[in-house]
Amino acid sequence: MTSLPKRATVPVTRRNLRWSSGLVLMVYVSMHLLNHAVGLVSLQAAETVLGWASAIWHSWPGTIALYGAATVHLALAFLALWERRTWRMPASQLIRIGLGFSLPLLLASHLAATRGLYTLAGLDAGYARILRSLWDADGWWQMVVMLVAWTHGCMGLHFALRQRALWQRAQSPLLTAAVVLPLVSALGFLSMGREAELRPPAVRPPPAAASALLRTSVEAGRAGYAIGLAALFLALGLRARSERSRGRTITLTYPDRTARVPMGWSVLEASRQHGIAHLSVCGGRARCSTCRVRVAGPLAHCPPPGPDEQRTLARVHADPDVRLACQLRPVGDLQVTPVMSGRTTTLSRLGREREVAVLFVDLRRWSGLSEKQLPFDLVYVLDHYFALVGDAVHEAGGVANQYIGDSVMALFGLEDSPQAACRGAVHAARLIDERMRAWSADFEAEFGQPLGFGIGIHAGGAAVAEVGHRGVRSFTAVGEVVNTASRLQEQTKVNGAALVISAFAARHAGIATDDVPVQRIQVRGREEPLDVLMLDSNNLACLH
Repeated sequence: MTSLPKRATVPVTRRNLRWSSGLVLMVYVSMHLLNHAVGLVSLQAAETVLGWASAIWHSWPGTIALYGAATVHLALAFLALWERRTWRMPASQLIRIGLGFSLPLLLASHLAATRGLYTLAGLDAGYARILRSLWDADGWWQMVVMLVAWTHGCMGLHFALRQRALWQRAQSPLLTAAVVLPLVSALGFLSMGREAELRPPAVRPPPAAASALLRTSVEAGRAGYAIGLAALFLALGLRARSERSRGRTITLTYPDRTARVPMGWSVLEASRQHGIAHLSVCGGRARCSTCRVRVAGPLAHCPPPGPDEQRTLARVHADPDVRLACQLRPVGDLQVTPVMSGRTTTLSRLGREREVAVLFVDLRRWSGLSEKQLPFDLVYVLDHYFALVGDAVHEAGGVANQYIGDSVMALFGLEDSPQAACRGAVHAARLIDERMRAWSADFEAEFGQPLGFGIGIHAGGAAVAEVGHRGVRSFTAVGEVVNTASRLQEQTKVNGAALVISAFAARHAGIATDDVPVQRIQVRGREEPLDVLMLDSNNLACLH
């Protein structure tokens, strides 16, 4: 009996709920703006498109999706606000939060004039009736509300996706669309308003009782929302005061200082409160791994990671002692060390996080050669060696970005998939091995010693960025994957191999392990052993 294939399921996590509900609301706002933009054609054209949109959102599935998404998104926003212990954050994040919490107050009257009258009196929310009620006094307010909703949504999408390569490549057209769409929408709204003013359409006024009920409901809703928001802020203040008065505090020890904070604070909040530079690109949503820290201390002081944190840590192949600072809320004293430097404070300098393959190649017996040869002979050797390796990397689709002494570091996958990155790194290793061996005979005849080298390859998540100081900057990758690739290159000396590649990278490259067994070795700098493949020149030559 054959088993049915398992269906892929999306875990129900807070991050996924926030993401899916936000997408539904963004689709609604985008359709709304596009509908306004059709008003540049004519009022009648906009009415036709509005009829199609209303058929979607006024249906039972559309109603449940829209108002369910709004309820879930707002509830998650209140929950996130309750969990927050400090308001120290980038200004852009603060603006996004402020815009989001202002929307229910701004949208209350518009919601009553559209869906409220449709529900109570059966009046369709046509442009003719909306323009008649809004144009004289509140037309400009309608545009402000649209702009606030659109800006909040665009900022949320950008913070969630700005590390993705596809999003970064599409920055120019996306920014153009983000600016042009609300502008064209406002022009369409103005055009419809002037058309309705010149040729007023016949509109059935809403019943007085329904209008009065809606006005009362709007005022009560706004007051209730404002009271609820004020109560939440009051509760936050009382909790902070209680935590300070009871002395329930913990000490976080950083490499250069300590911070004492109330229990329940996240490590990221502690860093921001005490002015400790700490990277966090996604704003504390566990969408990125830039805030991750290496933790030391009693295991009982670290609550287990939630589903969102587990997925992010798994994506970057983090070690067991690495946690996300935005998610870890210690219950006791800990030592924490940020993995990524907090000096880099702007996204343009931080670059982006990518799944890359890293290749390190290093010459053997270089120190002995340096003692015997003239400096200019060494310059010739290095120049020829760097050119040989750089050409091989370039042909395989990579970037040889670091030349350090007699070592070369190359990156693959800056614009490709992880599988293509690993295949490219292996292809480059084969070309380097082939060309270095071809050069070896001439080298030994000229310099009196054989030419040796070793290559290490590993793959995983890394921050790809420009680093340096002042005018001296270089493009590189930073992360555990880089350190491990360098250590694997060192293993070629111990094991007499031409290439040592992690089993993870080998699987992505499509290397079969039938002829090359997987070995588990202890790599310097890693707590957990690593599965690797060790290949000599003959094995490398057989790879395609």
